[in-house]
Amino acid sequence: MKIKTLLATSLLAGTALFAGNYNVDPMHSSADFSVKHAMISTVKGNFSTFNGSFVYDEATKTLKSLNGTIQATSIDTGIKDRDEHLRSADLFDVAKYPTITFALDEIKGDKAYGKLTMKGITKPVVLVFENGGAATDLYGNKRVGLGLTGKINRSDFGITWNKALETGGVIVGEEVKIDVALEGILQK
Repeated sequence: MKIKTLLATSLLAGTALFAGNYNVDPMHSSADFSVKHAMISTVKGNFSTFNGSFVYDEATKTLKSLNGTIQATSIDTGIKDRDEHLRSADLFDVAKYPTITFALDEIKGDKAYGKLTMKGITKPVVLVFENGGAATDLYGNKRVGLGLTGKINRSDFGITWNKALETGGVIVGEEVKIDVALEGILQK
């Protein structure tokens, strides 16, 4: 009987090892995007400065909340002139709208429902949620990894600049693919 009680207590304690409040570790996380260029190729980029926090429920292996903020000025496509144009009033208008935010409403299966705000416009979005799992690092920190991927229409957020091509089509695609990989550290 004592062994069964000890085993049950150990299992219950183990299920709470990774439950709790996490801060996003930007050194092991990324906020990437891609968009069609000239209708023939894809330009990839990322935002290098962001922060966030989430509540992880280990029993259900999912999130109870997630809030993140990206500094729009940190956009990087590897081309300085293009990045400056992206920061301008033509596109992200970072002087007026310096941040992009996401707030999770709920997780249902592998779908994350939340609200994305860019250029002062808030819209509901549905992203694919991936639970990357939990681990204890070399320093004893509890870590949880997760991913969010999906597509948005940039025009929905007031990012409408474009130019027509002589061969038909436009210089910048409307659909933007989002790929966010987050690793969080359990708050102590």
